[in-house]
Amino acid sequence: MAKESNFKNMLLTLLLICFGGSAVMGGAYLLTYEPIATAQQAKVNNAIAQVLPPFDNRPAEESYEWEVSGKKVTIYPATAEGQYVGSAVEAVSSKGFGGPVKVMVGFLPDGTIFRTAIISHSETPGLGDKLDPRKSLFSTQFEGKNPATFSLSVRKDGGDVDAITAATISSRAFCDVLDIAYTAFMDAKEKGGNHE
Repeated sequence: MAKESNFKNMLLTLLLICFGGSAVMGGAYLLTYEPIATAQQAKVNNAIAQVLPPFDNRPAEESYEWEVSGKKVTIYPATAEGQYVGSAVEAVSSKGFGGPVKVMVGFLPDGTIFRTAIISHSETPGLGDKLDPRKSLFSTQFEGKNPATFSLSVRKDGGDVDAITAATISSRAFCDVLDIAYTAFMDAKEKGGNHE
């Protein structure tokens, strides 16, 4: 004989389903949290190594946050044999065509850009994704340039940067994130951030 459906039975069934689903999702989170965090940290460490001259300290362990003009960045100071060789600055611009553009920028002690590395972006494949050095030489034009004398704006806006063809918004976002990183780097240097 079939049980009669009533509010109490339906509520109990719904609660069991919700509890079971929550337990499964919580378990999946616990199983995947550590590997995802480890992979993200490896990506950051790899980006630091790509954008700085050789160093022998552990910049990720000596990192600190810095805020300038309402924007937060993370600064990773690097040393070799006890001498300060530069800092990697992780910054984000919200001005990308497809969303935020997160970049690691390596600065030498005088503020010259050593190299850049894309950490994440959502730019259009085949156009804006040419920010990535594996897809075009766009980002290499910043190497060896000091923003004190090199305008971090696209030529269309009166700056020194050659924009990616048909991806001016993405190019502007890349310039914006470099400007954020440079401003924070110099501000931290002037105000006694851990640069030496």
